[in-house]
Amino acid sequence: MRQQLEGTDGPAIRRLDLGHFVRPASETGTGRPRAEAVLAYLVRRPQGLLLFDTGLGRGDAEADAHYRPRRRELTDALAGAGVSPGDLSAVVNCHLHFDHIGGNPALAGLPVFVQAKELAQARAGDYTIDALVDPPGAPLAYEELDGEAEIWPGVRIVPTPGHTPGHQSLVVEGPEGATVLAGQAYDFASEYSHAELEARVGPGPAERPWLERLAEFAPQRVLFAHDRAVWTP
Repeated sequence: MRQQLEGTDGPAIRRLDLGHFVRPASETGTGRPRAEAVLAYLVRRPQGLLLFDTGLGRGDAEADAHYRPRRRELTDALAGAGVSPGDLSAVVNCHLHFDHIGGNPALAGLPVFVQAKELAQARAGDYTIDALVDPPGAPLAYEELDGEAEIWPGVRIVPTPGHTPGHQSLVVEGPEGATVLAGQAYDFASEYSHAELEARVGPGPAERPWLERLAEFAPQRVLFAHDRAVWTP
């Protein structure tokens, strides 16, 4: 699949490959370890360039030993897309675990949209790598949200709790329909596919009531943080 995921007449959404990690067998439910991609997305709109997630963070030797990450630097990935950090206008993190916020410290001064409950949980400790949440000497300009918000025309943050209580997804509307950047709302496109079908034919999964909200946008594709596969209707 091409990295460029939208046509030139719609909002440009480009996938950035920021490396991978190995989820140990104790966490996969299959009895076997599993390699998982780490993906971010560039969204180009008239208002500017938005970056959804920023990759694998450093600073925790125990996490590195546990997950064996292989990182691609955010600056390198951006350069491959013809972009520098200075070209960015805003950041959205689906949540604040270390594999989604690794590039945040290099983006001080940009608005970083996050659910207030997610930021509070991250700052409470024992949740992620603290220095990625509040980098010493380079404070991040958090824009704390309490629920759904349209941050730019046609660009809407929708809370999608489950993986974490403050998890959020991004809905990008365009002439060809909506694209949902679902982050880790589900690990895999196939999981989302099953849940979306259940939500339509009933009874839907009670633990994911936000599936009905996403369905109201009639998404034409849903993209994920750890799966290169794309859901389409």
